[in-house]
Amino acid sequence: MKSIRSSLQLAFLVTVLGLLVFLVRPALALETQAREALLVDATTGAILLEKNSDVSMPPASMSKIMTAYMVFERLKDGSLSLEDKLPVSEKAWRMGGSKMFVEVGDQIRVEDLLRGVIVQSGNDACIVLAEALAGSEEAFAEQMTAKAREIGMTGSTFANATGWPHPNQRMTARDLAVLANRIITDHSEHYHYYSEKEFTWSDIRQGNRNPLLYKNIGADGLKTGHTEEAGYGLTASAIQNGRRLILVVNGLPSIKARSAEAERLMSWGFREFGNYELFKTGDTVDSAPVWLGAEDTVPLVVGEDLTVTLPRSARNGMQVAVVYDSPIPAPIPAGQEIARLRVSWPDGVPVEVPLMAGEDVEQLGPFGRIAASIKFLLLGTP
Repeated sequence: MKSIRSSLQLAFLVTVLGLLVFLVRPALALETQAREALLVDATTGAILLEKNSDVSMPPASMSKIMTAYMVFERLKDGSLSLEDKLPVSEKAWRMGGSKMFVEVGDQIRVEDLLRGVIVQSGNDACIVLAEALAGSEEAFAEQMTAKAREIGMTGSTFANATGWPHPNQRMTARDLAVLANRIITDHSEHYHYYSEKEFTWSDIRQGNRNPLLYKNIGADGLKTGHTEEAGYGLTASAIQNGRRLILVVNGLPSIKARSAEAERLMSWGFREFGNYELFKTGDTVDSAPVWLGAEDTVPLVVGEDLTVTLPRSARNGMQVAVVYDSPIPAPIPAGQEIARLRVSWPDGVPVEVPLMAGEDVEQLGPFGRIAASIKFLLLGTP
């Protein structure tokens, strides 16, 4: 028999805390003039806003986040160090667009080149790194595409290290959000470069183009982009009170629009949504009756820490239930999934979270099973 139970503990949580146990596909509607957009909570993966997030688009200089990721990977495996010096080719020196202003024949430290890429958006610095690490920019782009597939960026292909216009230089907003999160989590020791507001090379001081770094909203990265085809774009991250959001926008009409829209969307995400810690690993949510077991009930526990994201306004209309086939037949090993925690709310997508057996429950012996069966026949209870 299917049992759906709402325990006093769950009722208290819903009534007092108004918490929601799922990754939000928001019911809150917000328009944006960005052609593509995605706003994600970095802790829970909750999508707070999306628009054309899986559409292939020209990423322009936001491609350089992938270039930096490739360098960070080499630093991590020890095949490269920040103090290594790399040579500048004529191709790098001649490269147009935004520049670090390297000179042919210079030997430049990897750390300086990274700052040239991240802070100054230097196309020339990207080519120096690509040629040194892969032999050519084309070979480096192939490696970028392969790494993108490896880390789950299924909508990305690269033809160069800079984001220079090319029909095969394509990413999605979702992939850029994935990449930003990987930069922050996989290479946290190098993430600080993205919050630097200026860098000077060859006596030329250049400011970071990320407009959110100059706003009081907790922004600490990542990268802007612009070409005629792409429009104005930004992949950004900010943290407030320990909660991190990642934003990707592209296809905006101007620098001013990019700055205003990015700030508006990021501020909206922090203001309208919150993260709530519901359970710790091993917390007991409820208990379920056992059939032919040495114990009458088995505790239902959460398998891992449960933090949830939901609209702050969504405190009414919550329904939370524990769902399982009752009674649960013994034997039951601890850790086995035996129930689901189901949460629903008006206009939201119901989600079920697994619940595990909190302890072993042995099966009764032959005489015990006979007695339990007779009890069930007579009284209708296990």
